[in-house]
Amino acid sequence: MILNKDTAKKTAELLLQIKAIKLSPSDPFNWASGWKSPIYCDNRITLSYPSVRVFLKKEIANIVELEYGKPDVIAGVATGAIAIGILVAQELGVPFIYVRPEPKKHGRKNQIEGYLESGQNVVVIEDLISTGNSSLNAVEALKEAGAVVKGMVAIFSYGFEIADKNFKDKNISLTTLSDYENLLEQALNSHYITNEELVTLNDWRNNPSDWKQ
Repeated sequence: MILNKDTAKKTAELLLQIKAIKLSPSDPFNWASGWKSPIYCDNRITLSYPSVRVFLKKEIANIVELEYGKPDVIAGVATGAIAIGILVAQELGVPFIYVRPEPKKHGRKNQIEGYLESGQNVVVIEDLISTGNSSLNAVEALKEAGAVVKGMVAIFSYGFEIADKNFKDKNISLTTLSDYENLLEQALNSHYITNEELVTLNDWRNNPSDWKQ
């Protein structure tokens, strides 16, 4: 869900400007999943641009308070959302924790790092949503630890139907600053892509696992 069209547009504009998102319909990227994709998103790059990270921090913090009220704890999903999660927690003046994909195999074997009490209200921060599986894995770990997960806020989503279904099935609210639809609109308006490339990019989003260049 997108709350603010202007924020979605500005976020897309910034991600394109700093090349956190790259669009390459004619020379697609290879994802770790094996998918070929005309888009690549690395939101860690935002951390290298102070004005961009401040914008993201403030916008996410505003959404958290607007949608869920001030939580007891902010949780970042490792590793991509640790840094932005810390910034949001600092903005809100609340504690921060992060969630690993799985428990460590040594030491205390933690999956959740930081101090969390059972019954505390938690909002989860993500940098990127694709299928949503890794994000929802973090939510399950938090619930198993006794947290009350109020919802999740992410910087960007590809807008896959499978992600919508996964979040709906788990009854978890997801809000993103921007998404694929707003990205393509901004990319076309700024002449980053052509109308022909827009068709290719839409074709991919409609069937990413079987898309052929």
